[in-house]
Amino acid sequence: MSRPPLGGQGRAPIPVTPGTGRFLVLVCVFVCAACGLVYELELVALASYLMGDSVTQASVVLSVMVFAMGLGSLAAKRLRCRAAAGFGLVEAGLALVGGCSAMALYAVFAWTGGWGGAWSEGPRWVLVGISLGIGVLIGAEVPLLMVLIQRIRRQDPGGAVADLFAADYVGALVGGLAFPFVLLPLLGQLTGALLTGAVNAVAGGALVLGLFRRDLSARGRWLLLVANVVVLSLLATAWVLVDDFERAARHAMFGAHVRVAEQTAVQEVVLTGGRSGPLGLYLDGRLRVSGRDARAYYATLVDPAMRGPHARVLVLGGGDGLAAREVLRHPGVRRVDVVDSDPGVVRLARTDPALSALNGRALSDPRVRVSTGDVFGRLRAAPGDLPYDVVICDLPDPGLTDSTKLYSQEFYGLVGRVLSPAGRVVVHG
Repeated sequence: MSRPPLGGQGRAPIPVTPGTGRFLVLVCVFVCAACGLVYELELVALASYLMGDSVTQASVVLSVMVFAMGLGSLAAKRLRCRAAAGFGLVEAGLALVGGCSAMALYAVFAWTGGWGGAWSEGPRWVLVGISLGIGVLIGAEVPLLMVLIQRIRRQDPGGAVADLFAADYVGALVGGLAFPFVLLPLLGQLTGALLTGAVNAVAGGALVLGLFRRDLSARGRWLLLVANVVVLSLLATAWVLVDDFERAARHAMFGAHVRVAEQTAVQEVVLTGGRSGPLGLYLDGRLRVSGRDARAYYATLVDPAMRGPHARVLVLGGGDGLAAREVLRHPGVRRVDVVDSDPGVVRLARTDPALSALNGRALSDPRVRVSTGDVFGRLRAAPGDLPYDVVICDLPDPGLTDSTKLYSQEFYGLVGRVLSPAGRVVVHG
């Protein structure tokens, strides 16, 4: 005699028509797929921000996750007889792990003294462990959903798989677009991950407790409800404390004198000191300007290139105004064009008292013209009939994918096109 499935799962009817039930399952697939891709992109973005070398971080996170998804699919075979309860628990766990993943990774970085070079043992395994856990849980979703959608109405397996994958891929598209264009600019990395986790928990819990509640015993429904309430409570608590957490993490990373911390459309900008100690400008966690040696550094960068004709000067990067300040110290400069990718940095260079004092208010000089946008694209569109005598490349290090093209043969070909025959170009090395 066969044993009935645990948790009370049988062939109890669902409380809606089969067509409505299938639609609700596919909506849940769509939402869960969007959340899963946000978790992946969040880990890639945060690991790149903390460690640099975005190609390596993306490769580690995505390859570990894809491998783990295979493990999760295999593990889900044991839960097929309890598909509703298993899916509900998987989504609750995924919401908690994925929603808190950014805070966990940021905390390890902030309070372990950095990464000890490119990697250190603790943070490396935290990143891999989180990627592995999220991947296993994501991989378990589709096999369980396949059982649930067949539970509503039998159809050929190929058609069911096509429906699930269509909803999954469209959801991934929406999640992939929502992360850079909505979540990251409006909420930031940590809050965006917490909101995604809450949406994930609500979608999974609502599907199981609403549509498949008769497949669970009374005890199973109660346990799943408690699990989701606990997860949502933890995410809500983290949401309330996220500002204090970020403030404490920044102090651990940058010291106690953080004055400005904002997420621009391009990067995170942090200003320290200025009133109490030397000024520090950090872009995506990396020191860009130090008040201790800024004058000596920019004199070394700019002065050798200014030994010759220098009436027209192009500064690529340099939105902090320090390279322009050094250029303007030389007599005979008639025009300085500054092209920077981040208007937020330019605004701070003009309005922050400490930073504008350090750059000598160079960006307000009538000879200086500032434009913002993609440096590579602006250089490509620059007219070649008015060549520059000097081009100063005050650019970020090529540790991130976005900046590597600024150290390519194509980039230097464009620089040569706008340079006069006797012109000079200087590059930080």
